[in-house]
Amino acid sequence: MQPGEKKTDAGAIAARTLSDRKKSILKAIVETHINLGEPVGSKYLTRYEHIAFSSATIRNEMAELEDMGYLEQPHTSAGRIPTGLGYRFYVDELMQQYRLTSEELSQLERLTRSKAAEVDRILDRATKLMSMLTNYTGLALRRTQTKPTVARFDVMYLGPRNFVLVMLTDSGVVRTRQLRLTSDVTRDDLEALATVLNDTVAGHEMDSITLPMILGMQSRLGANGRLIDPIIKAIYETVSEPDDGELMFDGVNNLLDYPEYSDISSVRDMLELFDDKEELLGMMTSQKADKTTVCIGSESPVEVMKGSSLIWRTIKSHDKVVGAIGVIGPRRMNYPKAVAMVDHMSAGIGRMIERGDLIEDKKEDKDGNAGK
Repeated sequence: MQPGEKKTDAGAIAARTLSDRKKSILKAIVETHINLGEPVGSKYLTRYEHIAFSSATIRNEMAELEDMGYLEQPHTSAGRIPTGLGYRFYVDELMQQYRLTSEELSQLERLTRSKAAEVDRILDRATKLMSMLTNYTGLALRRTQTKPTVARFDVMYLGPRNFVLVMLTDSGVVRTRQLRLTSDVTRDDLEALATVLNDTVAGHEMDSITLPMILGMQSRLGANGRLIDPIIKAIYETVSEPDDGELMFDGVNNLLDYPEYSDISSVRDMLELFDDKEELLGMMTSQKADKTTVCIGSESPVEVMKGSSLIWRTIKSHDKVVGAIGVIGPRRMNYPKAVAMVDHMSAGIGRMIERGDLIEDKKEDKDGNAGK
């Protein structure tokens, strides 16, 4: 199942299989667990609105929902909590639309009605606002609008048969490849390689660098031409690697409010995820559909997010994807509210772009003066 995909074949079958009573009980358990963070028992559900069943009936239905994979019992307590499948069914079939409060709407509208604002500044403010309104971590992705250019190549000598190839782009992005050769090389050999690489590709846009261009360096290297064959793949992969854009985030500390992130290892894993960014960028640029994507727990390809959920939606202008906005939090997330926030923010920023209210960020020239 694709993350966020609604009403899949499996989901449609489940929707037909679950009785209305099971659906109402599952919905009540999910929403109660989201609010309280504790396993939910049958006695508690007898006090839940719209649940007009006896404790014994609820207990039997809960046992069947557990057998079907929608609930689990975390310990010997009689209470149950939703599984990933339970949350997925809730999001796809049971979740009701959240109505933003007047205060929430006011804050969102205040941001998306800004005039002549810089893109990065708006996205930075958007992550802060999403974080504040949801109490999760706010995320924003900005697509790179310009084609990256190779600034230079460097090589780092590690030993007679080992070195690191380093590429720096004009935007400051660094990409590396560690290589192991089958024959010895000297520092002078690698310096000669770096010189020819820079003479050949430095200053070129990355998508204009071709394999024939790289192969053409072999004759220019003379006796060191033997270095080209074993590193062709590394060079070509380095310049061909897609630049998915820039990721901004705010409110990482909010995650500490949830018991799911109470142990040091889970916090460290999430901090490393935000620091590296590449895995999150990969997820947020993988979905092309014009809808909000909800990725729940183990649906994520990122191992450290198995206990978390990520909700995001692309920001579009004239049918072109220019970025994305989202939140990340515990699997026990208030999905209706988070989805409503993401939807409204994405649409609002998209309208700003179409109205021409957003401008490219001013860059500084080499003398430190603001570019005009």
